[in-house]
Order: sequence, then C-alpha cells, then structure tokens
Amino acid sequence: MMKSPTILAVGGAYIDRRGQVSGDFVPAASNPGTMREAVGGAVFNALRSAVRRGISGSLLSVHGGDALADTVSRAIHAAGITDLSAVFLDRATPSHTALIDRDGALIVGLADMALYDLAFAKQIRRAKMREAISTADAVLCDANLPSTALERLVALAAGKPVFALAVSPAKATRLAPLLGSLALVFMNRREAIALADVDIGAAAQDVVDSLRRAGLKGGVVTADDGPVLGFDEAGAFSILPPGKIADGAADALAGATVAALLNGLTLRAALREGVAAAMLAVEGTGLAPAFTAASFADALTLVPEAREIASGEATYLPARSPAS
Repeated sequence: MMKSPTILAVGGAYIDRRGQVSGDFVPAASNPGTMREAVGGAVFNALRSAVRRGISGSLLSVHGGDALADTVSRAIHAAGITDLSAVFLDRATPSHTALIDRDGALIVGLADMALYDLAFAKQIRRAKMREAISTADAVLCDANLPSTALERLVALAAGKPVFALAVSPAKATRLAPLLGSLALVFMNRREAIALADVDIGAAAQDVVDSLRRAGLKGGVVTADDGPVLGFDEAGAFSILPPGKIADGAADALAGATVAALLNGLTLRAALREGVAAAMLAVEGTGLAPAFTAASFADALTLVPEAREIASGEATYLPARSPAS
C-alpha cells in the first residue's frame, strides 16, 4: 500500500470568536446578535482540509497555559493531526474575535496573538522541529509567524515545497522576502495587491506579473464573489466557483489544493479540488468542511474547468474580498 504524503504545518491554531449583528449595526451601542466560538487559524483550517483529502499531517503552534489551550489541543487531536505544539504556562492562548454585520461583512476584529511573535522564532530552532521537517514531504505555513521564524523555517525546508497562506494584508508582507523560495502562496485580493505592490484597480495579469518579478513561482488569489485566479510557470488561469468563497472557506481551499498537488495533480486540476472543498465549507457550520468521498466527488462535478487567461487580457480582480 502506498504511503500517503505528509505535511508539517506551522502557524496559527487559536480560539476564533465570531459575533454577528442581527439588525442594522449601531456604533457605540449594544447590538443584538449571536456569538459562536470555535478553534480556527489559517494553517490549522487548511491542514484539516488536507487531512480529509488523505494527507498525513502534523502541526506546530504555540498555546498558553489556560483552559483555552486544552480546547485547541482537543480540536487538533480530533482532526487526526499530530500535535507538536509548545505550551507557555504564563501566557494566554491566542484568539481572534470578529464582529460582522448581518450580511457577513467585517465591522471590527481583535487579534490577541502576541504569543506568536514572542515564541515562534525560538520553536523553529528546536531539534524536534528539524526532525519534523526532515521527515515531511512538504511544509505548510501561514504569515502568523514573525519574519524571523518564517525565514528560519524556509531555510530548514530547503529542497522541499513550502506552501504559505498570507492571512491578512499587513501580515502578507512578511512573505515578501521569501517569495522566491515558496512553491505557492494563497492570498485574497487585498493580500495579493499588498504583496504585488500594485494599485487597487490593477488587472489580474499585472498582479501576476509583479508577483513573478518578485520571484513567486505560483499563486492562488480568492475573492468572495468572483473567480479564483491561479498562476504557475505554465501561465495564469481562473476558475469561477458556483458560490462565494469567504471566511474559513479560503483556508479549506488551500488545504485541499495542497493535498491534490502532493498527490500529483497539476495546479489547474488541484485548484478545482480546492474550490470543491471551499464550497463544502460554505455549506457547513464550522471553519473546516466535513465531507465524505462521495459528497466531495459530487461537489467537484459542479466546479468548472480552469479557463486560461491570455497574455495582455484585461481581467480584473473583483472589487470585494473577504475580511482576514
């Protein structure tokens, strides 16, 4: 029996709180609505999706010494992921709290993630980390890691594909010095523009050209109500999803796409699988899609084939993108 590919994921796994206002949002007032809490984090969400597609995964993150850390650890184990995370007893487990309006648009978010900046660089230097990288087929990371940790991780993974999630426009710039060493970066529109350093109204080809000049070999750009843009050394292409790709659905897309690439598919075919996973995530209630082989196959039939973008074609990235 052939051994399944293995991924080492490094990055965010934290408490994700999301409050949604049920009526018109009124600033500086108490607004009725609902609050849900789950374990999220870009790299954790993506890895869960990859594991559901048959990949073996391990995760290095960092937690505090509080009850929330137990919640995060249980979620990692429940997902069938080997937990390599470190615990800092005198610190709080990272969390993100978002308030969204009734249409799903972000009103405000609060990221309590100081522990990542404090601890990740040291964790990357551990002998346990070097061993984990040496036995993995690929590395998946997110820009929750500070720049020094990202640089160290990429250097240790030399010779293996490193896939990265941009996380937010502000954090995406941490990837800029490393673009030439990354196999693929997953971004939304605002993150791609921040990395490409182009105007907000730039055509898709201009964004791709700028990222390529910076050394990036391949990328995926999502937007909640428009086509997913992909590019690699063979050219640029787009896939129009049957529905929106927002919130954690973009992380699910990344995980399923990486799994398909490690199983030998081209980026065009792999990204179709990523879009199928994103569709299932949107239909579900959590941050990672729950699906069977049959339900995934059904979703995949709804995803159109990739459409090549001709050189010089005036294709524009949609004006809206999901909040990060």
